[in-house]
Amino acid sequence: MGRAYQNRKESMAKTSDAKAKVYSKYGREIYVCAKSGGTDPEGNLALRSMIDRAKKDQVPTHVIQKALEKAKGGGGEDFSPARYEGFGPGNCMVIVDCLTDNPNRTFGDVRICFTKTKSKLGTQGTVGHMFDHLAILVFKADDEEAILEALMEADVDVSDIESEDGKVTVFAPHTDAHKAKQAILATLGEIEFEVDEIQFVPQTSTEIGPDDIEMFHKFMDMLNDLDDVQNVYHNAELP
Repeated sequence: MGRAYQNRKESMAKTSDAKAKVYSKYGREIYVCAKSGGTDPEGNLALRSMIDRAKKDQVPTHVIQKALEKAKGGGGEDFSPARYEGFGPGNCMVIVDCLTDNPNRTFGDVRICFTKTKSKLGTQGTVGHMFDHLAILVFKADDEEAILEALMEADVDVSDIESEDGKVTVFAPHTDAHKAKQAILATLGEIEFEVDEIQFVPQTSTEIGPDDIEMFHKFMDMLNDLDDVQNVYHNAELP
């Protein structure tokens, strides 16, 4: 579990280092989250978590505030989620999550990324069943057993828990994200979460051979260059 998650993090780091893209991504997600659940982070737990993640990724306050003000105004774009699945270079499995105000445009843009890298865009459910939709929490702690006990007492269905180098990583169903976080805070006090995300984590990995590495990076670069793409999840294992 942990290795698959780390592989994805390393790959994303190589293709998401443009600040403008990061700011745009968070601005759009905060806007959609605030518009659907309210602009008060105290009453909208998903929004509060989103803002916390944005701050960790060094998104400026003015970007966050602009998105909230836009949501308060009630106008603006009507973004909706879109998810695409398929097989990338080296036959790795891929899930592409988007927020779009024009589904036809977004579908066309994503399809071009697949076709130009000799990849195959499938239908919904093509590879999704091979990923687990999980909340991932990483924090400093040294008593893995106490954390696990607290989570079980809070009725959190823990998928996996790992402890390494003074840090604990908890994987739980995405529906238990808030419950898991509150159980950990109740046990350890006001700690800082180094990772507090909901992701698709692959159940298996596909090793990318030497002949497909360059095409894989091109594929990821093309997807991450699209404004509508929010996250790309894959099971590729790079050498």
